Amino acid sequence: MTEELEGGDYAAIAIYFCLVLAVGLWSTCRPNRNNAAGYFLAGKDMHWFPVGASIFASNVGAPMFIGLAGTAAANGFSCAIYEWHAVYLLIALGWVFVPVYVSSGAFTMPEYLKKRFGGVRLRIFLTVFSLFNYVLIKISSEIFSGAIFLRQILGWNMYACIGMILAVTAIYTVAGGLTAVIYTDTLQTIILIIGAVVLFAITLVDVGGWNEFLAHYAYAASNLTLSDPVNYSCGMPRKDYMHVWRDAKTGDIPWPGAIIGLTTIGLTVWCNDQIMVQRCLSAKNISHNKGGAVFAAALKIFPFFLWIVPGMISRVLFPDEIACADPEACKQICGNAAGCSNIAYPLLVLRKMPIGLRGIMLSALLAALMSTLTSIFNSASSMVTMDLWRRFRRRAPQHELMIVGRVCVLVLIGVSVLWIPIMENSQGGQLWPYLQTMASCVTPPWCWVFLMALMWKGTTESGAFWGLVISTIVGLTRMVLEFVYTAPNCGSFEEDTRPAILKEVHFLHFAIILSGISILSTVIISLFTVRRSPEKLRRVTWWTRNDPLDPEETESEDDYGVQDVNEETQKVERVASVKKRNIGRLVYNWLCGIDNKPKQRTLTLEDKILIKKKMTDIGENPRAKFVSAVAAIAVAAVTTFLLGLFA
Repeated sequence: MTEELEGGDYAAIAIYFCLVLAVGLWSTCRPNRNNAAGYFLAGKDMHWFPVGASIFASNVGAPMFIGLAGTAAANGFSCAIYEWHAVYLLIALGWVFVPVYVSSGAFTMPEYLKKRFGGVRLRIFLTVFSLFNYVLIKISSEIFSGAIFLRQILGWNMYACIGMILAVTAIYTVAGGLTAVIYTDTLQTIILIIGAVVLFAITLVDVGGWNEFLAHYAYAASNLTLSDPVNYSCGMPRKDYMHVWRDAKTGDIPWPGAIIGLTTIGLTVWCNDQIMVQRCLSAKNISHNKGGAVFAAALKIFPFFLWIVPGMISRVLFPDEIACADPEACKQICGNAAGCSNIAYPLLVLRKMPIGLRGIMLSALLAALMSTLTSIFNSASSMVTMDLWRRFRRRAPQHELMIVGRVCVLVLIGVSVLWIPIMENSQGGQLWPYLQTMASCVTPPWCWVFLMALMWKGTTESGAFWGLVISTIVGLTRMVLEFVYTAPNCGSFEEDTRPAILKEVHFLHFAIILSGISILSTVIISLFTVRRSPEKLRRVTWWTRNDPLDPEETESEDDYGVQDVNEETQKVERVASVKKRNIGRLVYNWLCGIDNKPKQRTLTLEDKILIKKKMTDIGENPRAKFVSAVAAIAVAAVTTFLLGLFA
């Protein structure tokens, strides 16, 4: 089933693409693009507004349109906990985590672990895990979500839709680095919110207002379900659809799991993930970092109205399609026998938005998709370049680092596309539960590695590493079982033969169990292994972040934040500057971030000290500190009120 766009829609899409490409390519011409700090941290010169907008846009990708709206259509208000829960964690990111990361002078999360614990195995472990996580959860879900939307519109083969999505995304990400990503994210956030607000207003009026919407949702089921409610009872809305907090045993998101289990997942996503942290590290100072985090937290209040409520309204308006309960009927409607809730938001856009606005809304979806993909690509390439490649090429020139980062993007895309068919058939056809289930199996151990690294100086490298290995093995075991034993589809009348660990233990409750294993193993092993000396813990924990002295390092590594160029880089750039400037050479140099201008003077010791001070300074202006604190308290208070209102 496909819907058709009009000429005005295509014109809006074309204008949008031209605007995004113009902004992205303009940002590639800005300064600081031809070195690692400029490419991966945007020259560390970003203000709070683009930082916050980029954090929001990086998270609000296509799975928000497809997965969050689809889960709301199926289960009601409960999924709002994912969005409002993030408000508190974003505040923690700005006030607790980033000051330590900045003080340590780390570019990436693996680099922070090296500075905190020493050695290389934790750093390599996190880099490999992050790439695995990006493929398994992030990139594949983004591409899949965008393809669902485009397939509804164009009727194309899914992989043709994927090709179109990736083409534009790769151009400015590969060329421009984090600066391009942040500037385009800011533009896309504006488009995203405008489009979603317009659709929310149109659909709420169309359904008759708030009270009518709530009354009609309680009976929003397909004709097949209403005619045979006994055999197709799973096609009826949940009785607790109006409540965010659900029963500990029967709830789709049980309240103990929402409070404890979701916190372990959320801390990893918001406070330890390279994608989010990298945006805060690009802020010009700690005050702008806090401002960006609070701004992003404030924006996270609105997905309830922009995607959750419209997803539920879609079920009211199109119950035969969104609430289909028979596998054969679902297969005919959306091509997925497991269910069609994933198309709730696309149908709403295509059938309720007027001509022209549909094109703008499609642009908003593509904006969300590409902003998240570009964020993932840039963060992944920075980790591969700084944490893996430089392990083997310790004196790699700057242009080589730029090339490696770009090649990494292409490899990740290929692997992610191959994973999509497996992901499509998991978790009863609902994308959001798939994402959260996978996260609950792999992210809690990393939450506790970082939290204990920051908060307990007694955590040792051996304790962190082996605690991580033990808990990761347990988590991966459940993940494998999730793919081997799939839950029976609604209306299939199949017996649920899954093991008890899957049937009886909710994935958020499993996250609590996994956290206990991680904490216990890390603490026990740390108590029996040698701690790092106080001299090596300067500026790398919450308690030592203000230490005026640098930590002692026993293992020498390139100082990425200070050593902007090395001798080999200088030699390569001298050669490049005297070569004939033909068109091919100019294009190559532009793509690789090589400056053809004459070589500037070598950095002096004083220059390096000033650069390092900028990279590691956590001082704040008292007025800015007060304003950001008041804003954080206000945002947290509003969120707490909403959680109580819909309890």
